[in-house]
Amino acid sequence: MDTKKLRQKILDLAIRGKLVPQDPNDEPASVLIEKIRTEKERLIKEKKIKRDKNESYIYRSDKSYYEKFADGSVKCIDEEIPFDIPESWEWCRLGSITQHNTGKTLDKNRNTGKLFEYITTSNIYWEGFELDTLKEMPIEENGVDRFTVRKGDLLVCEGGDAGRSAVWDYERTICFQNHVHRVRPYLSIESWYIYFFLHKIYLSKEIDQYKKGVGIQSLSGDALASILLPLPPIKEQQHIILEIKQCYGFVESIELNQASLQQAVKAFKYKILDLAIRGKLVPQDPNDEPASVLLERIKSEHPESKNKASKTSDNSHYENLPFEIPENWVWAKFQDVFEIVMGQSPEGAYINHTDGCEFHQGKTFFGKTLLNHSYIFTVNPTKIATPDSLIICVRAPVGDVNMTNRKVCIGRGLCALKPIGDISIQFMFHWVSYFKDTFNKKATGTTFLAISGDTLKCQDIPIPPLAEQKRISDSIELAYEQLDMIIAEL
Repeated sequence: MDTKKLRQKILDLAIRGKLVPQDPNDEPASVLIEKIRTEKERLIKEKKIKRDKNESYIYRSDKSYYEKFADGSVKCIDEEIPFDIPESWEWCRLGSITQHNTGKTLDKNRNTGKLFEYITTSNIYWEGFELDTLKEMPIEENGVDRFTVRKGDLLVCEGGDAGRSAVWDYERTICFQNHVHRVRPYLSIESWYIYFFLHKIYLSKEIDQYKKGVGIQSLSGDALASILLPLPPIKEQQHIILEIKQCYGFVESIELNQASLQQAVKAFKYKILDLAIRGKLVPQDPNDEPASVLLERIKSEHPESKNKASKTSDNSHYENLPFEIPENWVWAKFQDVFEIVMGQSPEGAYINHTDGCEFHQGKTFFGKTLLNHSYIFTVNPTKIATPDSLIICVRAPVGDVNMTNRKVCIGRGLCALKPIGDISIQFMFHWVSYFKDTFNKKATGTTFLAISGDTLKCQDIPIPPLAEQKRISDSIELAYEQLDMIIAEL
């Protein structure tokens, strides 16, 4: 089963600042980089490290990126910057935030010193280390520190499968051979963050631009140092690492435990929806008509909704909202964007199995569209769900949602949600699906749990521009299709 694309998507979201939310209270990465520069100057004065002649510093000015070199020259590097990053992040070269060097060369002419176990490229894998076949080599006392790995160091293959990396997460120390780079971050920069970044550019083959050689390629120390990476604040690095590992847990459960496949896929689909509803699944387009304009147009074109609609053009009246949304989105309530029809069962005398309006209630519908099975009909339809409406369970299973492509009569266990104006039905299907857990928490009752029409009407919902609604729907459908294909392959 190929889960490479799933991992790559997780890593791509992570290094763009879209996997976890930013905290405005975090110390920005620019301050961290300044601290590292100060620390390096101290180490140079104490003669613990040498000044790097290739040292450079990347900064922003007038919406462009510039790189200042040790000789004082400055170069605009806008063409090298692959994507936008959050305001609190910074672009930097890997060599400017880490100490790095290759290990001990096996040299028969200098076989002196104490014997130490060492690792080479054959011991390093993305998942960790293979330590069953360790060998020993002599290292003189003055070289032990330079060629020793300690807990938290990142090891990167110079040759072989160049770029393959792993974090040494053991208490024991070990030495390493010359075809391996030891990367040791300055201050409190997380090795695991750098590891995940390298894994991302490895999977996408972006790392190939730094390699040299025909046939067998290698990643030199200078090339490693020149790698451009986005650097988040320290605390956000830690949050990203935890989130990636959690998401990887979902992927690993797909790979290793077929019995929990459905649960893992469900969890991953929810993560996709969670990113979508926060505006982090697809990029925003400043040329899109803002959602506030869309909702004002809905009110003007549908005067019957004016009396019930909230002031959707201004988010200031909303309190205790669960998360922030992009600038061109707007918070609304269900009643602002849906015609809401609560179901009501017709009298038993009008129910039959042959003629009238198709009738549904509670658990009698499944999947994204209504299934063709033996329907119950009513010749006296009361509450109607029109074509291209959503149908949501207001009784157990509370929050289950469906989409109808035809006129149906709905009973007490259901509610019809008809998008008003230019609101995408496909988009709203995914949006309402996200609120299943929310509605379950709000459900009340002793005999059975249910949610009221007022609960639905007052539910806060973030609305993107119409054009972005389509981009979000397409992205969700593609991701879901890939997940479903994985299931189908088992």
